[in-house]
Amino acid sequence: MNESFLEGLQKITEQCFVQENMSSHTTFRTGGPAEYYVRPKRTQVAEIVSLCRKYNIPWLVIGNGSNLLVGDRGIRGLVMELGREAAEVTAEGNTITAEAGALLSAVARVAADHALTGMEFASGIPGTIGGAVVMNAGAYGGEMKQIVRKVTVLTPEGQEKELTLEELELGYRHSCIPQNDYIVLDTELELKPGDSEKIQEQMAKLRSQRSKKQPLEYASAGSTFKRPQGYFAGKLIQDAGLRGYRVGDAQISEKHCGFVINRGSATAAEISELIRQVQDKVEADSGVRLETEVRFLGDF
Repeated sequence: MNESFLEGLQKITEQCFVQENMSSHTTFRTGGPAEYYVRPKRTQVAEIVSLCRKYNIPWLVIGNGSNLLVGDRGIRGLVMELGREAAEVTAEGNTITAEAGALLSAVARVAADHALTGMEFASGIPGTIGGAVVMNAGAYGGEMKQIVRKVTVLTPEGQEKELTLEELELGYRHSCIPQNDYIVLDTELELKPGDSEKIQEQMAKLRSQRSKKQPLEYASAGSTFKRPQGYFAGKLIQDAGLRGYRVGDAQISEKHCGFVINRGSATAAEISELIRQVQDKVEADSGVRLETEVRFLGDF
């Protein structure tokens, strides 16, 4: 452990931890420790990145941990959680501005409270606005590219930069942010005037559909696989005879085959092995190689 680096972190933020168990910070509820773990305010992010560069400490950014699988041996370097310490949301006219750590559900509630429509699809997605922009999150026919106006990011050199919708290059589960090592700081959304009661009704309807169709009673990272062009991942997995298939405590959900779930004590290695076996079996059965939506972080 680098004591000078740790002292520097502690001067920047009180929300600083060492050997922090990542199972507490991912919706898969598994994974080893992060060497350093911080929850900074938006205004502290650039200073932390600068400190990492000074001491040559690798860093990565997470939000709500809803699309991650962290290896059992943990993560070397620093994990920066942009969560509740960087979660301010404001509304003015048809525009909502949200810091990266704001939960999508919270932003959707603000939109509904201000009778703004267009974000109903995101109300049940268990992630942050920053993570949603990074992967152009979507559900029920909606996606972030439909409502994003611009995003403020921090470059690897520590400079703030505004990206327009066109510059973000948003596509299916894709943006330019990961390839450029940008960090999302805040996002400006452009919505449309609507009827608050109807917006609330639509959000409730989608939450109900999600609860009926998805295994929300288990820890998971949401949809494990991307949708192959012309197919549905869950249908391919079901057709390969893998409904309920298990490796240890990791299982293909019997409720929705597109979900890998942690039945309680699954290790990251078990989840990773299950994913690999599913990819191999589906490819042998259908000729389609499934790609994961889940990000794999750390040492397995």
